[in-house]
Amino acid sequence: MDIYALQLKLREFAAARHWQPFHTPKNLSTALMVEAAELGEIFQWMSAEESQAAHLNPATKERISDEVADVLLYLLQVADQCAIDIPRAIANKLVKNAVKHPVP
Repeated sequence: MDIYALQLKLREFAAARHWQPFHTPKNLSTALMVEAAELGEIFQWMSAEESQAAHLNPATKERISDEVADVLLYLLQVADQCAIDIPRAIANKLVKNAVKHPVP
């Protein structure tokens, strides 16, 4: 997956529709939260076991796939708007997590 190419494609998609004034970090992060909630809604009343098997139903898998894509697309746009280098941010966070949560 080429993150930077995806971000460019998303910028072009928004520009073609004149959405740039609305694509602020505040609006995009709010949309991200809505999409994450829609993903959570799919699993909301399932048991742990049901949630682990949910993807075996083709219709449910498509819903999950759509919401995962929406979450990722908005996250990429937030990072783009805030000039966040995603690979670097992830690498840095993994180091911080290892320090915060050492192996017992």
